[in-house]
This record gives sequence, C-alpha cells and structure tokens, in this order.
Amino acid sequence: MNPITTDRLILRNWEERDRGLFHRINCDEKVMEFFPFRRDRAASDALFDRLRDEISRLGYGFAAAELKSDGACIGFIGLRPAVGIPSLPDGTVEIGWRLAPEFWGKSYATEAACAWLSFGFETLHLEEIVSFAVWNNARSIAVMRRIGMREIVGGDFDHPGVPDTHPWLKRHVLYRIASADWRRSVHP
Repeated sequence: MNPITTDRLILRNWEERDRGLFHRINCDEKVMEFFPFRRDRAASDALFDRLRDEISRLGYGFAAAELKSDGACIGFIGLRPAVGIPSLPDGTVEIGWRLAPEFWGKSYATEAACAWLSFGFETLHLEEIVSFAVWNNARSIAVMRRIGMREIVGGDFDHPGVPDTHPWLKRHVLYRIASADWRRSVHP
C-alpha cells in the first residue's frame, strides 16, 4: 500500500520493527478488554503476518499507525473486509482500530479513521463502511460517532467469533456511514 499521511500520522503496511508493539497491544489487558482472549507471541506474529500479507494483496487493511514526530508505531487503524458477521453481505468493509493505551485520548484514532474514510470512499469507491464493537465499549463507539457513523437500528448482533464462555462480550452494536453522507459532511 502507498502510505497515507495525516497531520500527525503515517498509515502504512507493517514492518518487522513493529512486531513488539503489535504483540503488546494484542496481549494488553486494557487494550483487549472487549475481546475474549489475549494473543501469545506466536499467535500475535501469525496475525501480524496475515494482516501484512492482506495489505500487500488488497492495498489496504488494518495498517500500522506511525507518529510522524518520532517514527513510533502506536497501533493499527484501517479498513478491512468484514468476514462472517451476521447480516453483512460479502464485500462489506469495516473500519477498526487498536492503539496502545499511552496513545489513547489524543484523537489519533479519529484522525486516522477520517483519512481511511476518505480512502475508502474516494479511492476504493465504496458505497458504505461499517464498524462494530461490544455494546458497552464506549471508547470505540465514541470514535465511530466522531467520524460521522450512525448506529444501525436493529443491527445489533451476537458476534460469532466470541465463545459462549464470554457472554458479556457477545452482543455487538453495528454502525455505518454511507458514501453520500460522508460526502455531505466533507463537502457541505
């Protein structure tokens, strides 16, 4: 993928130097609060490789977010085809993020997500982009709202990837933004 830049970030494919941070965010209790498992190093490395290969193949994905100021990787933000989600047709693209806790509250996710929406609608010519989170994940839902997404009424679903051993994490809310709505917000 060609890197995408914002005022403070470079959104790019994963590099070997990012593996440590990637593992840290995938096993951190705060970061993974709304996920039913933590990844050990081997599982984290396998996901890292899958995401990097997917970005190379598609030209986009859950990409590394790097600070322009010092080159530090802070986590990931990006677009990715949603797979196996009830009521979402094949080809639906989701936007998602996961940052190390020391970078929360600085609007990095919002800044990068806005750049990814622009890429999705202007470069990929998507009709809509969705996002979903555990129903009480207030931080992620706040980002969805800040980037102009709206909750799909009646779109709540039990995530098929969450085991029955974690019933409090199964229920997810579904948000979306249509290309036309995004264009109206960017070009009023």
